[in-house]
Amino acid sequence: MHIETLQILADPTRLRIVEVLRTGEHAVNDIVVNVQIDQSGVSRHLRILQQAGFVRVRPEGQKRFYSLCPQPFRNLDAWLSQYRQLWEGRLDKFGEALARKREARNSSPQLRKSSRRNRNERTNQ
Repeated sequence: MHIETLQILADPTRLRIVEVLRTGEHAVNDIVVNVQIDQSGVSRHLRILQQAGFVRVRPEGQKRFYSLCPQPFRNLDAWLSQYRQLWEGRLDKFGEALARKREARNSSPQLRKSSRRNRNERTNQ
């Protein structure tokens, strides 16, 4: 996974274009309407996305239709999966700790009442 890939997708306009193309193939004019920037700006961003391998173009007469290429996104997913394992493990442990805390709180209502009483007594002193 190269930092360049993240930099390409970090651009808000390119990310909006990718989101539009996620629904399927679109002509440039459709993308312009959805992204709300001028046609030359959309074309420039599409060229960058195409050079990076994120989109492909299918010419049809005067029109150009763009669609996403799945491979760069698979590569991105593979790279992220290394980190996903890390944070899922931590989230699992965090979830278990919360469950234990909830269970302890629910299983001992007397402790909670006395704890509240002690806190209130300290506040009033």
